[in-house]
Amino acid sequence: MPQKRSYPLYFEPLRWLLLALAHLPLPLLYGLAEVVYGLLAYVVRYRWRVVQANLSNSFPEKSPAELTQLGRAFYRHFAQLVVEILKLAAIGPAELARRVHFINPELMTRHFAAGRTVLSLGSHLGNWEWILSGAALVFPGRAAGVYKPLGNPFFEDFTRRLRTRLGAEAVPMLATLRYLLRHQGSPRTLSLLLDQSAGPEDRPHWLPFLHQDTGFYTSADRLAQQFDCAVLYVGIRRVRRGHYEIRFTELPDGRATALAGPGVFPITEAFARQLETDIRATPAQYLWTHRRWKHQRG
Repeated sequence: MPQKRSYPLYFEPLRWLLLALAHLPLPLLYGLAEVVYGLLAYVVRYRWRVVQANLSNSFPEKSPAELTQLGRAFYRHFAQLVVEILKLAAIGPAELARRVHFINPELMTRHFAAGRTVLSLGSHLGNWEWILSGAALVFPGRAAGVYKPLGNPFFEDFTRRLRTRLGAEAVPMLATLRYLLRHQGSPRTLSLLLDQSAGPEDRPHWLPFLHQDTGFYTSADRLAQQFDCAVLYVGIRRVRRGHYEIRFTELPDGRATALAGPGVFPITEAFARQLETDIRATPAQYLWTHRRWKHQRG
């Protein structure tokens, strides 16, 4: 049964245009991405000041010329990321499985066999959207991702369809607790992007991260403890254009958080250390347009 349209009819031409682009072969889309890269980096200079401020604060050891070069490398990655995400509207499961390789999926399935739900902690490094859809192919019926709904009804509908087309579930952020309650006793993995900018109302845990005082959400510690979850860090590495490797790393689980006591967040701290290492290894592949450090410790 076709899904009911939840946006105004005048968005239909845009939907058909995006779907037409999504059906183009990836080599053509990467050619289009080069045009987008030139516009973003040299003409529009999309959020250029934000990107340069984030890079200079994160890598104070780099010269201005190195930061400029790194910024442009990021814009090329960002343009490729845009067309790759769009391609999710048409890519076949066999092609995506060929492009997204899970190095050690047994870490996940071992926890499933033990009857435990797994929190998969990812970030805006590499291509997080392909990873969720790829996980739905490797762990069918057991992959879901938490997301923040968009305000525009068309783009909310379109991106939700992208994320769920190959079998993943998309869980609105405010429905996370209800989702875990509903699926207690049914082992699965729930993906959280834990590098979002946490505001004062979120009671963040402050850590040194990329030379900056950084507030992190502590939801992983709280959910893992409440539901006795195992926790895996999702490391993403682009091995070449359009091909990614995913390596899981065991993090402290909900039981470790319970033993740590109040005010201590071992999962969040372990995640931050792993992510900082990965960003330093491939800095151009992180989402530097994101205003990660807009909040300050109060």
